Amino acid sequence: MLMNRYVIEEGKEIAYKNHVDFCIGTGRMGLALQKEYMEQLKLVQEEIGFSHIRGHGLFTDDMAIYHEYKDENDQVCVEYNFTYLDMVMDNYIGVGLKPFLELGFMPHKLASGTQTIFYWKGNTTPPKSYEAWNEMVVATLRHLMERYGADEVVTWPIEVWNEPNLPGFWFRADMDEYFKLFMETFRAIKKLDARFTVGGPAICGVDDKRWMDCFMKFCRENKLDIDFVTRHHYTTEFPERVGHYEYAKLSEAESGFENLQSTRDIIDSYEEYRGLPIHITEFNTSYVPDCPLHDTNRNAAYMAEQLSRLGDVNESYSYWTFGDLFEEMGVPYTPFHGGFGLMTDGCIHKPTFWTFRFYKDMVEGVCVERREDAYIVRMADGSYRGVLWYKTMSGENGGTKKDFEIVIPAKEKTYSLITKTVDEDTCNPLKLWHVMGEPANLSEEQKALLKEADKPLVEGRLLESTGGTVTAAFSVKENGVVYFELKACEIISDRGYSYERAIKSM
Repeated sequence: MLMNRYVIEEGKEIAYKNHVDFCIGTGRMGLALQKEYMEQLKLVQEEIGFSHIRGHGLFTDDMAIYHEYKDENDQVCVEYNFTYLDMVMDNYIGVGLKPFLELGFMPHKLASGTQTIFYWKGNTTPPKSYEAWNEMVVATLRHLMERYGADEVVTWPIEVWNEPNLPGFWFRADMDEYFKLFMETFRAIKKLDARFTVGGPAICGVDDKRWMDCFMKFCRENKLDIDFVTRHHYTTEFPERVGHYEYAKLSEAESGFENLQSTRDIIDSYEEYRGLPIHITEFNTSYVPDCPLHDTNRNAAYMAEQLSRLGDVNESYSYWTFGDLFEEMGVPYTPFHGGFGLMTDGCIHKPTFWTFRFYKDMVEGVCVERREDAYIVRMADGSYRGVLWYKTMSGENGGTKKDFEIVIPAKEKTYSLITKTVDEDTCNPLKLWHVMGEPANLSEEQKALLKEADKPLVEGRLLESTGGTVTAAFSVKENGVVYFELKACEIISDRGYSYERAIKSM
């Protein structure tokens, strides 16, 4: 039995930016035209509520923005179609989201080559004409400004491309060509309206230190006053493929945090860019959308630690993704297929959903305790909220538990303690789906049953303070996450009502 005892000091404050709700990821933007997609997104917004959304595919052919035709003189002309763009943006704005615009991929008619990525064939080659690329970007932004208001649209962050340090996402991972794309795009956008905030290079963890240093050096040499830097963050080793699935081993969290710190250090080594905001525009455990780890309680517990530390050196961190309607590797065969999402088909919450919900419920609090297995805040009304977790790296610790004692300053006599528990026994729709025979196509009855199993166990108890403190005890199972709220409580019963008498036999 493991035991941790944490004593909260009166007036203690720990500097930490809990920006869990700044941005959420999505698959390609065209998916926002589908009913199931919007049902999942609406539910995520109602129950958590993010500020921004980022996804691929703004300029891919399914969005139908870029077109070429020949006029009566046989000259090639360009025209734009914003029909689907408007529908997608209306859907985002309708659920309270601002776009975090990722500029990519390349329309086939504007592309210099034929290389594509994913089931939906996003073209990942440079433009055949940078002038035409810039005109398309500016025309798209100008249209958005006319439709939604310039003062609003200039508040939407803009990121140039996605993971150009990988040859699959950018032809030959050509650094010089990407830097050209970035500079051309940056200057075109700033010429349209200098208020736009533009950043990059949106790299993942492959050769990232060299790329980041070269990017900052390029910006310095070309006097690019960039507004922020972006990168990605994944925390598993190379996966093993079996059939439709990829199984990945978790990496030690500390190595990932050190890698993120290296990006901060590189940026701060350039005096003119010191302190520039870093946005992690994608993060998750595994970087593949068919990894069963994503559907587990182990993923939820691992993410609890990530969310307690990602704000140390980063302005924001966007989980990839909100839902499982996602087609990079093709259309999934089953509801629990290891997708990136916080929920899966049928709007069934995965355990990790609740980790995000718990942190969202603490956004307005002041951090008073932060450990490798605990994050606790004090709210403005003097109450306390916290998350406790017990992560395992492989799920093979033998069914142990971790006990906690949290000692909190108390000014009143009686306190109400509410807990919400997410672990393998209390909130595990994946296990229930397995017991049901792993049905590939859920009936409405099966969906309803799984939704009954996708919620935390809610419990409550009264605590009495002694000596100016109140002690709350918790027991957290392996791969468990426990959220708590502790606040002063005065019981004022109705005339003649007795709870004690009500629960006893008469």
